[in-house]
Amino acid sequence: MNLLEAEEGKEYIVKGILTDDEELNAFLFSLGCYSGEPITVISHLKGGCVVSIKDGRYNMDTDLAKAISI
Repeated sequence: MNLLEAEEGKEYIVKGILTDDEELNAFLFSLGCYSGEPITVISHLKGGCVVSIKDGRYNMDTDLAKAISI
């Protein structure tokens, strides 16, 4: 399951990042988004979703949200 399929307001655990792009992996790691970390979808938007990771809120586009497996 990916972030686009997640329920709003429910906490999930990141299982992995499904991409071969090293820059994307490094960017998500810098946000605190990596395997074993909790993530919550705050709301779904037309172009993606808003998520809460650790103490921050981030807007993720559709492609990025699809790459995060929960």
